[in-house]
Amino acid sequence: MFKKTVLSALCTIGISSALFAQTAAKSMYVELGGPGLASINYDTRFTKKEGGIGGRIGLGYFSVDGERLLTVPIGINYLLSKDQRNYFEVGGGVTVVSYKSDYYDYYNDPSTFTGTFGHLNFGYRLQPKNGGFMFRAAITPVFGRDGFIPYYAGIAFGYKF
Repeated sequence: MFKKTVLSALCTIGISSALFAQTAAKSMYVELGGPGLASINYDTRFTKKEGGIGGRIGLGYFSVDGERLLTVPIGINYLLSKDQRNYFEVGGGVTVVSYKSDYYDYYNDPSTFTGTFGHLNFGYRLQPKNGGFMFRAAITPVFGRDGFIPYYAGIAFGYKF
């Protein structure tokens, strides 16, 4: 129940910001590593500024030899800059994970898993003020019920509009 409430609240905030902050910085990017493992993401500011508080939502999917993995990273971030081009990014969020395998486990049923893990974000973002190519690189520690990985990272390329 709590996870569904958090997920719907973050989605509502993200959609609202996209609709009402018409001049806010927005970007689309592909991230390798990071909280979505390999995902396509949408990022927006919640105000009409280039930096400041914002959020992201993404979608990642893999299918290899009967095994499927779906990831949905959702997060809040804050961008700090002196030149409105080079930013320090800090944030955190949750990634929803769904895994299904066609292989049978010891109960003779296909294996499935659905869950979440948390993530933090500390990194650099190149985001030109007037739009264009954007780049991100970050250390993204991940944590969940099975442990903590402090040195996980991600890199992203995309377009700011």
